[in-house]
Order: sequence, then structure tokens, then C-alpha cells
Amino acid sequence: MKKIERLISIVMILLQKEVVSASEFSRLFHVTKRTIQRDMETLSYANIPIYAKYGTEGGYALMEEYKFDKRLLNHKDIENILVALGGFEGLITNQDIQTTIQKIKGMTSADISPMLDLTFYDWPGRSQINEEILFIRQAIENNWLLKFEYVDQIGNKTYRIVEPYKLHFREVYWYLFGYCLERRDYRTFKLTRILNIQKDGYFVPRTDQEFKHEKQHNEQIKLVKVQLSIDVAVRDQFIERYGKTAVIKETASSYLATIELPENQYAYQFLAGFGNKVKIIRPKGFIVKYVKFLEGAVELYK
Repeated sequence: MKKIERLISIVMILLQKEVVSASEFSRLFHVTKRTIQRDMETLSYANIPIYAKYGTEGGYALMEEYKFDKRLLNHKDIENILVALGGFEGLITNQDIQTTIQKIKGMTSADISPMLDLTFYDWPGRSQINEEILFIRQAIENNWLLKFEYVDQIGNKTYRIVEPYKLHFREVYWYLFGYCLERRDYRTFKLTRILNIQKDGYFVPRTDQEFKHEKQHNEQIKLVKVQLSIDVAVRDQFIERYGKTAVIKETASSYLATIELPENQYAYQFLAGFGNKVKIIRPKGFIVKYVKFLEGAVELYK
């Protein structure tokens, strides 16, 4: 974190808390107490009324009359922001996000206790993905070229050199969007398929006009309308994904779901995850391809 960002963060945190010790600031920003003392001196020179409180519960505080009017955002607005930030923190935890949450909390003196909570499983692979995300963020901010090996969905490996421009999260996966020098075009790369990523020099970002030609990850994929007979046990999962209007009751224990899916392995994997709780009714061509996919899986155990 740059010094100016740390100074702004200190002010925002002091807007929230009455007193914060040098040790607490030191732990939060991963700097020495001496660095925090110099930051306080810098803020004082900038006419920010910070003063030191001594004693066992001492630390740094901000004069009450300096605290600004926070009526621009009400308690509910701030709660909603914190819920969104908290959800993102569940997907990737880093110092920047934690500091941002502290800043937002500093905009109200109320005790925030959101009525909505988001929970994500802490999968072992997430910590490794977080490290890669932090590295790629650095690359985007500093215009680093990245080189890596990329494994496609059938296991073919290619070597890429990429100008990184964006990280984005879609459903449960992270993706890197950038300009691939080998392909001479914009490409989207799934992070879990990237191997041995490294810095490979610098690049000059392309102009806004060039950037308009980017190929978004959600580029048009041909979708097929599929009708399914689903067990009541998986009804909720289909409603959460496709909405209540896509699911119609058939019997006491079964429902009819009409959804759109691509004809590819991702759709087949999605349906296979429900086991015998889902049966495809139509179209016939989709059924044939899905059965072939299942037969290929069963073949492994013969």
C-alpha cells in the first residue's frame, strides 16, 4: 500500500473509532510503529487534528469537531455496502479489502449488524488462487507482461504471453481477460487452467479504441431449450438458478423444469451432478449427446 493510501485509511479508521493504538495500526498496515508515528506527524503537518492519548488504553484520536457529516449515506446504505464487501472478502481476502471495509465502517457511528450474511466454503485451493489473483492485480496495475502455460478443457497445453487488463469472477470461477500476443487478439483465461505464471517484462496498454474490440467471456454461446423432469429434492436448486417460473409441479414428488443450456461438457457436468434426480425429456439430440457423455464416464470403470 502506498503512503498516501495509508494516510487516507488512517483518517477513515479514526473517524470510526475513538482511539486506535500504534500497535493496532502497525498490524493492520504491516509497517513498524515508527512508520505509524511518522504518518501521524505527516497528517498533523497537513492540519488534520490528530492527537495522542497516553495511558494503558492510549493511542491516536481525531478531534471530535473534525468528524464530517455522514448523512449522505444512511445506516441501511452502509449496511448494504458492507454486505457486498463482506461477500467479496469471502471469495478473496486481502489487505486492500479489509482496509476498505474499515473505511466504510468509519462513515457511521452506528453498530453495524447486517440482517443479510454471506458464507462461502473455505476450500483449500482458495488460498493458492488468492495468491495468483494478488500477483495478477499487481501485473495489471504495473503493466507487466505475463507468460504462462495454459491447459484447455481437453488437456492440450499452450504457452502464452499476455497483456493483462481485467480480473473477473463468474459464478464460482475467476478469469483473466487480456490481449494474447500469440493469438493477436483478446482472450479470456480461466485461472485454474493457468500454470507457472511469471512476469515477462512490461507493455504499453492499448488505446480505448482498441479495447472496445475485446471479446467478453460471456460472448454469445448457442443455447438449447431443454425440458427436464426433476425430483422435489433438487427443486430449490433449479429455482435459485433459473427462477420460479421455470419450474412447474407435475406430481407430489416431481417437477417439470424448462431451461436453456449450451450443448457442451459444462452443461452435461451440471446435469450429471444431480445423479438420478434429473431426467432429460427433450430435445432428443441433447439426450443423445448427454448419454454419450455419461457412457464415457462409465467406461473408465470397466
